Amino acid sequence: MEGATVEIEKAATILKLLGDKTRLTMVKMLDTNDYCVCEFVEIFKTSQPAISQHLRKLKDAGVVRETRRGQWIIYSLNKVSEYYPFVQSLLHHLPNQDFRLKELEEQGLRISCD
Repeated sequence: MEGATVEIEKAATILKLLGDKTRLTMVKMLDTNDYCVCEFVEIFKTSQPAISQHLRKLKDAGVVRETRRGQWIIYSLNKVSEYYPFVQSLLHHLPNQDFRLKELEEQGLRISCD
C-alpha cells in the first residue's frame, strides 16, 4: 500500500502544478512542439524570469525536460517520465494550442534556435 500513497501524492503535486493556467497551457503547447523560453515570453507577454520559474517547476517535477542547442535551451515534454502517461491523459481533454505558434510565426517571432 505504501506505493499507492506516493503515487497519489505525486499525482496531487502534478495536478497542483498544472492547476496554474500558464503552466497548463505551456504543457499543452509542448505536447505538439518544442519551445524556447523567448517564445513563451512572447506568447504569454510576461517576463523571462516568470517564464523560467514556471519551466523550472515543471522540470523539477519531471514533466518537461530541457535540451541545450548552442546558446538556446529548448523545452519539450519529458516523454520518458513515469508520469508522462498521466499528464498525457489530462492533455487529451484540452483544446489544441497550435494556433499560438501560428500567431508567433505570422508576427515573425518564431525563433529559429538552430
